[in-house]
Amino acid sequence: MIYFDKVTKIYGDNSKALDEVSLMVSPGEFVSVVGHSGAGKTTLLKMILAEEYPTSGSIFFESADLRSLKNSEITKFRRRIGAVFQDFKLLPNKTAYETIAFAMEAAGKADDEISADVPHVLELVDLGPKMMNFPHQLSGGERQRVAIARAIINQPDVIIADEPTGNLAPINTYEIVQILKKINDMGTTVILTTHNKGVIDSLGKRVVTMEQGKITRDDKKGKYAI
Repeated sequence: MIYFDKVTKIYGDNSKALDEVSLMVSPGEFVSVVGHSGAGKTTLLKMILAEEYPTSGSIFFESADLRSLKNSEITKFRRRIGAVFQDFKLLPNKTAYETIAFAMEAAGKADDEISADVPHVLELVDLGPKMMNFPHQLSGGERQRVAIARAIINQPDVIIADEPTGNLAPINTYEIVQILKKINDMGTTVILTTHNKGVIDSLGKRVVTMEQGKITRDDKKGKYAI
């Protein structure tokens, strides 16, 4: 599904964020990417979203070389990927329901589809009773669940979760990880970055370890070994 072929990324200050990275992620996989700050994890995710392009090497999503996509094709491509971030990125003046509905409207979905699907996805992330709450009325874990619901509402092929539990208490971290596992069990590919050793060790899934822009380990059922 996603294939990095000897990808190198050098920024303007001559710093090398990725160094000949080759990586394949198959449909339906749950892959955790770990490494210290500056290891290249965020750059890797930006490459998958076509927010950054390689200095050398190629990135393919299925058979498409991301560098060759036109602007209109990039917009369509990004709808196949849902993204979840550490800081939630919620709009303060929209309720949980309105946040999800807005994502569907942006994708051109009809009103009847929105009214049917939004409550369903909020139930999936255990937020049904709080669908009319604004972000300031929700805990950190609940806000992240809204962000996950927004990421999955348009049924993407891939969910990218960049340090999604970084600001959360342990109990909320556990809940978020369980939701990501549930989404993966439903067939969606999940790519997770995290510094949380407990999360990685509890998953028992594939772990890719990065150091200084290189992949140094790739374990099918790995643990946090840095």
